[in-house]
Amino acid sequence: MLLTLRRTKPTFTLHFASKIKPFSLPKLHLSTLSQSEIKNFIFSNYNHGKFHNLLKNIISLPSFLLTACHNLKPPNDNYKTTPQLTLYSVSTRFFSLQELSFQLSTNQFDIKDCSFIIGKSLVLPNLKLKVVIEAIRMVLEVIYDDRFVTFCYGGRVNMGRHTAIRYLKNSVENPSWWFTVNLNPANFENKHVLKLCNVMEEKIDDVALIDLIKTLFECEIVSIQLGGCYLGRGFPQECGLSSILINIYFNSFDKEIQDLRLKTSRENPRVDANELDEGYSGNAFYKPLKIYAVRYLDEILVISSGTKMMTMDLKSRLVQILEKDMEFGIDKVRTVIHSATSEKIEFLGMELRAVTPSVLHPPMSQKAIRARKKYLRQKEVRAMELRNAKETNRKKLGMKIFSHVFKKLQRGNDFKTDFPIESEVNQIFGSWAEEVMQDFLESVDERWEWHRMLSTGDFLSLKRIRDQLPRELVDSYDNFQEQVDSYVNPVKAKRVLEEQVKKAEEEEERKYSDQTVADLTKLCIKVEAPLEIVRKAVKLVGFTNHMGRPRPISLLMALEDIDIIKWYAGIGRRWLDFFCCCHNFRKVKIIVSYHLRFSCILTLAEKHESTKREAIRHYTKDLKVSNVNGVEEMYFPTEREVKMMGDNDLIDPKPVDVSLGMALIRLASDEPPYRCAAHFCDRRDTIVYRIRVLKKLLNLDPSDRSKWVPGMGAIHESLNKRCIPLCSNHISDLYLGRLTLQDTDCASLLHVD
Repeated sequence: MLLTLRRTKPTFTLHFASKIKPFSLPKLHLSTLSQSEIKNFIFSNYNHGKFHNLLKNIISLPSFLLTACHNLKPPNDNYKTTPQLTLYSVSTRFFSLQELSFQLSTNQFDIKDCSFIIGKSLVLPNLKLKVVIEAIRMVLEVIYDDRFVTFCYGGRVNMGRHTAIRYLKNSVENPSWWFTVNLNPANFENKHVLKLCNVMEEKIDDVALIDLIKTLFECEIVSIQLGGCYLGRGFPQECGLSSILINIYFNSFDKEIQDLRLKTSRENPRVDANELDEGYSGNAFYKPLKIYAVRYLDEILVISSGTKMMTMDLKSRLVQILEKDMEFGIDKVRTVIHSATSEKIEFLGMELRAVTPSVLHPPMSQKAIRARKKYLRQKEVRAMELRNAKETNRKKLGMKIFSHVFKKLQRGNDFKTDFPIESEVNQIFGSWAEEVMQDFLESVDERWEWHRMLSTGDFLSLKRIRDQLPRELVDSYDNFQEQVDSYVNPVKAKRVLEEQVKKAEEEEERKYSDQTVADLTKLCIKVEAPLEIVRKAVKLVGFTNHMGRPRPISLLMALEDIDIIKWYAGIGRRWLDFFCCCHNFRKVKIIVSYHLRFSCILTLAEKHESTKREAIRHYTKDLKVSNVNGVEEMYFPTEREVKMMGDNDLIDPKPVDVSLGMALIRLASDEPPYRCAAHFCDRRDTIVYRIRVLKKLLNLDPSDRSKWVPGMGAIHESLNKRCIPLCSNHISDLYLGRLTLQDTDCASLLHVD
């Protein structure tokens, strides 16, 4: 079957078409800028408490636009194989940065000409407009990032989901009540845009920049959907400006919460035990009233260690601020107070619960203690065998040395060697003597035997004999007995061993008492992965059947074997990276290592019309596959790799929604090759893939929580059955979850007739 491909035509028309002549640029403007240079440039336009002419003096600089191009370039690109972006390469292969700089500096940049509509309502920017949006984001980040509060997460460097979870696990103590503020699903309306612009005008005196941001909202390039599952997930309908604009808009709300927290801390200071009265016995524990808050974009969590009435007043005040001052609708049914000790709460796609420290760090069970003792015994046996082997080798070496020296002495009077071996021999025998003495001193029985032989039954201890002997001999004998008592006396050694055992028992009792007191007086946050939701997602996509057993996915059989494995590997690694900070991470590992692995094996088996055993024999359980050069590679995490994974990175992993919500199916075409759709990739050895959206395949509505996975977003339905050209590197990164459709130029989408 032959397919005819054509590019999507922009729906918006050009308002004006003035001829713009590129102007010559100084050499200063031909390279990218570092972060310090960006800050210096921006703060050079700071005067009288405001930033002036940012669009003309900063954003329109070709070097600043080139830096924005570098930020948009896929982060996993290997610069040894892909050329470095320069002003010349961008201007000749993609669009003219000089022309764009002139348009921005003279307010002639037409946003509508750089955007297009897909379907009925999805408006997306092209690569040129994405560069402008990234340049605006860079400016706003420098201005506002230091002004945000510490509990503002999302859209900030090193302030992602896992950083927020780490704060909850390490800083929150003794929570009593908590609640999440859930906004009604709604778009960012015109009244919100006007208020946002008024907030930015307090620090930015640049009418052209403010008008440009307003135009982005008017053209629906920036479309913020609050109260849903679309922000911070890598969906193509999310603009790069959305995160920082949300943080700017919510900054006044964050300051209100911060003021409440500081006021509560001042009224309830932390009490030190040294400052209490002399009659304080230490049996009473003071728990100061604390308020904790975490906001990740439009998700808000508030925790209180006070009473329920105080928490209700706090909730009412925050809801009033959001409804009246910020003009948001609040879902009153879901915005309710929960008990931290008896009810779990969902936040950032995870489940939180207040537990005692022994739940997070449970003591060793009797079975584990027995296993540890067995391991220590085996370790001692192996060490003893090693010492015996070393001693045997030393004896053999000593006998060889002695026999060699004896032969040399028999043949002549002199003993000469070609190499100085004295130091080596001294070192060998010195270490041997140290180990022998160490073993001897550790054995109480041997010391007792030697002490008995050296100190009892000696005639020199008799007084009548001592009087008849020289004084020097008696003093030497007494000195020898003192050394024997000092080093060989088993009573002292036994006392030292008893003290060590006693200290170990006291340490165990102290740990047990501290743990008991902590369980009675302290509560911590336990973070768990929502296993029911994960299993529902696994079943919805088709990894398992109605009985929960792995099954093949017929939609993927049109792909190459390596692409099938990469698709499964991308989903598995996304899940593992997202839930690695959870307490029940081991159960998530089982889902990935069993359900996804064997679903992939069954898909490969059904594609090649073979059995599961034959597929395992060919690909192995680690899903090894040969690349173009015939080298075996593994993309799916191995069982050992999954077993060794843990919470070790402070990252902001994107959820698995994008990888689960679509599949890219390769098409056959006789059309000439197109340029790769990834940002600033000029390769033309591309393959066209069709985007298949999950919700259209299953004919489900994401708003129906009974059928759809709660908390899981969906790609816009307008992208269903669209085609996208991609090179081999970027289709691999897209399958493996390293890239999202946000990292591609949607202007490269194709229609299939």
